[in-house]
Amino acid sequence: MTFHIDLEETTSGGRYIYRDGDNPEAEMTFSKAGEKLMIIDHTGVPEFYRGQGVGLKLVERAIADVRAAGKKIIPLCPFAHAQFKRHPEWEDVWSGHKKDS
Repeated sequence: MTFHIDLEETTSGGRYIYRDGDNPEAEMTFSKAGEKLMIIDHTGVPEFYRGQGVGLKLVERAIADVRAAGKKIIPLCPFAHAQFKRHPEWEDVWSGHKKDS
């Protein structure tokens, strides 16, 4: 499965979106807290995509963007938070994590 994820962004937040033709879209929304912090607040993956790794790909896209921009993430969304716990290689962008000092 090929994943193409789009970013829609405003001055205060935005969302990452996965679309596959006429099927429902999956999204991960975020808010901005200043210039250097993203707060992931929601991940919504329709049942149609469950088990295909779409939610993880949404988080991974945010990780790549934030890392490239020298920013950090607060994963308030339960799904995103669980993914951060499973991926210690993301600690460098996890704001508030015990190793973030």
